[in-house]
Amino acid sequence: MQEKILILDFGSQYTQLIARRVRELNVYCEIHPFNKIPAIDEYTKGVILSGSPSSVRQEGAPQVDFNQFHGKLPLLGVCYGAQYIAQHSGGSVLPSEIREYGRANLDYIHSNNPLMKDLPAKSQVWMSHGDTIKEVPANFEIIASTDTVKVAAYHVKDSQTYGIQFHPEVTHSLDGKTLLQNFIIDICGCSQDWTPFAFADETIASLKEQLGNDKVVLALSGGVDSSVAALLLHKAIGNNLYCVFVDNGLLRKNEFESVLESYKTLGLNVKGVDAKDQFYAALKGLTDPEKKRKAIGGKFIDIFDAEAHLIQDVKWLAQGTIYPDVIESVSVNGGPSATIKSHHNVGGLPDFMKLKVVEPLRSLFKDEVRRVGRALGLPENILGRHPFPGPGLGIRILGEVTPEKVAILQEADYIYIENLRKAGLYDKVWQAGTIFLPIQSVGVMGDERTYENVVSLRAVESVDGMTADWCHLPYELLAKISNEIINNVKGINRVVYDISSKPPATIEWE
Repeated sequence: MQEKILILDFGSQYTQLIARRVRELNVYCEIHPFNKIPAIDEYTKGVILSGSPSSVRQEGAPQVDFNQFHGKLPLLGVCYGAQYIAQHSGGSVLPSEIREYGRANLDYIHSNNPLMKDLPAKSQVWMSHGDTIKEVPANFEIIASTDTVKVAAYHVKDSQTYGIQFHPEVTHSLDGKTLLQNFIIDICGCSQDWTPFAFADETIASLKEQLGNDKVVLALSGGVDSSVAALLLHKAIGNNLYCVFVDNGLLRKNEFESVLESYKTLGLNVKGVDAKDQFYAALKGLTDPEKKRKAIGGKFIDIFDAEAHLIQDVKWLAQGTIYPDVIESVSVNGGPSATIKSHHNVGGLPDFMKLKVVEPLRSLFKDEVRRVGRALGLPENILGRHPFPGPGLGIRILGEVTPEKVAILQEADYIYIENLRKAGLYDKVWQAGTIFLPIQSVGVMGDERTYENVVSLRAVESVDGMTADWCHLPYELLAKISNEIINNVKGINRVVYDISSKPPATIEWE
């Protein structure tokens, strides 16, 4: 079993970021809603209470019995968590006279306290709170202050319980990593053995025990998550893993053939299924984005189910579910981290398939999946692949999807992506794609008037896709791409570039 830090989520927008910072220290952690605390075992090394959009003073504020940790495990309260511990220990929390939001500096630091070790004078921190801790109980010592917040951090004497009013997990807290390291490594005593190689070894051993000689079926997409899941399973059960890679006719140019070849060089047991015509038939006449998504998803399930039935005695369905999918499906009610969607990878298995589910990656963030894939030897062309939507080009063709439009878009998109690669920009862009617009425009080619299609180029910078900014690609490169598309792709006479950020726009157009 792996030692871990338990993070209790009170609905903060930063909770996942706390987890990511802990994981960067090569320490495993889990996020659980404050009202669904798992059993505390000998592998739990410490507890962190997150922030919250709620006030500890309001009726119905999130409540947790922190006494089950206090005196037994190291405990760190962040923002709301710190206020909660202080208030329920007899302290006073009141509305801030001036709401603190943004950068602040620690004017006072108790440098001999274990939590504040190696934090420099005037350390910059990030505040985000409407309440403030006015008074602390007698057994609390103040270990950091700003010019306006007296109790910026405290320590409960003769214990390993701490509270901080600021957010060490955000990059604006310049020494936040040092503070978290002080808590996680020095105070909690974590051994920092959570590495990609350790995860792979432990997961493979666990899969061998869980699956035995059972057969497992997995739908490959060509993306990072399903590919890493496939490699872990392959190393655990070999050819008892049956991979199915469906060509839905909505992939990028040559993608089906090239990805299939990559998988075969890895020794995976993969079956490619050409189902283009079935998907095109299911999409015929549909223009509404949601109806297109449902048609694509429904047809995929039909085809995948038929393929699974061809495998005798298959018992398991493997999925590339990752940790943010799980968190989104079980998060706290209320607040920014509340359930955003019922994710297609979480509980999305049709009842009629009657298969047990195995999810080797459900404890990993996206960047960790990539690191595990690299440790397993996954080729860089799959590891570095831009995120690509499940419905593929089906939601990059606005309006009805036809084979003719797909062919045009594939050619234009191929020119775009290849130019990004040649310019050395592909790996610097988080996601890029070409959108087929449902309009035609007048143009002139030679001496002839044309009335043809318009495509939009999209390229964004992001960390996790939750927010994104448009990429400032060089004008010369955009001009080159536009000229190549118009000169080489019959049916397109105009290229535009999307300069919308998310929010308010989304990354995909549908």
